[in-house]
Amino acid sequence: MTDPFDPNRPPSWLRRLVQGHSRLLLAGAIVLVAVVVVSGVATRMLQARALRVQTASRAVQTVTVTKAKLGPRQEELVLAGNVQARTEAPIFARTSGYLKAWYADLGTRVKAGQLLAEIETPEVDEQLRQAEADLNTMEATSQLAQSTAARWRELLAKGTVAVQAADEKNADAAAKRAQLQSARANRERLLQLQGFKRVVAPFGGVISSRRTDVGQLIAAGTGVGPELFRLVDSSTLRIYVQVPQPFTPVLKVGTEAGLRFAERPGRNFPARLVRMADALDAASRSLTVELEYDNHAGELLAGSYAEVHFHLTNETPSPRVPVTALLFGADGQRIAKVSDDGRVTLQKVATGRDFGNEVEIVEGLQPDEPFALDPPDSLRDGQVVVVAHPAATPPKPEGPRAAER
Repeated sequence: MTDPFDPNRPPSWLRRLVQGHSRLLLAGAIVLVAVVVVSGVATRMLQARALRVQTASRAVQTVTVTKAKLGPRQEELVLAGNVQARTEAPIFARTSGYLKAWYADLGTRVKAGQLLAEIETPEVDEQLRQAEADLNTMEATSQLAQSTAARWRELLAKGTVAVQAADEKNADAAAKRAQLQSARANRERLLQLQGFKRVVAPFGGVISSRRTDVGQLIAAGTGVGPELFRLVDSSTLRIYVQVPQPFTPVLKVGTEAGLRFAERPGRNFPARLVRMADALDAASRSLTVELEYDNHAGELLAGSYAEVHFHLTNETPSPRVPVTALLFGADGQRIAKVSDDGRVTLQKVATGRDFGNEVEIVEGLQPDEPFALDPPDSLRDGQVVVVAHPAATPPKPEGPRAAER
């Protein structure tokens, strides 16, 4: 039996077409969702793999490796020097009074024994006259005592006087003799003081300062009164240098050095090491050495600051490495040696002289042996690293070209 005809109902062929199209759209949507899901999973898998590779690559540390180089056989050591005159002395008065006159001023060149100044000493003059009078009195008294004692010894021999009385006369004569000697010594002392009225140069040299003038009160005694003059003999200069402890083994008496002064650019003044202290200064760990320079031409001034250039020869130079190459730990100082296959060996080393940016290795490292320039503290013995080499340093321009730029 056929269905009654419905004019609003679509035909069967149209319904079948719509149903087929719906199924096709549903299948396409399912395929699209599947593609999106598979693509996301694949992307995450690739990212995870890349992350694992990157983490593994970063786990291997990269270090810059270079080779140890020997220090130079000829090297220059530059130290500060204190220039002093061979002889320098302040001149004080040895007697009291007033300055009568001076005969040498600043810069005057004098000879040994030359008169520098005269002092008026009225008090010393009066004391000397009194001492001479006392001496005359003591000579007369002593002479009388000696003759009296001689007579009493003769009487004692005849038995006409007591022994006690003769002993008293002899003792009085001895006392007078001692008093006479004291009076003579006092006169000689005053004569010497009176002789000090003439202030003379103890050695030849140049007056570097005059600190007195006519009429000034002078007090006797070294270091008590004012300093009258200062005398300097700079014909030979002494240069004192403090040498750091690591450099003391290569210095010896007779070592030549050069002196350089800022006020005399381009000049080199040869000096020679003549004396060395037998002990280091405990505070600075340095050795005091003395050099001498013949300054008869008078070119250099005592009291100057000088740069002392020692030209040293090192018969057995040791490797030198940057200070940053050293690792410090409980086991002491170590250096990271790196083999050709990138394996690290932490080698204990002994250091020598410190040059600031570089340090000398006296034990534990051979020349041309590769090591890490700036190893991290986390570096371990036997660890494998990636080896990198330092960038080549461009050559320094020549002097004239550098000046043109």
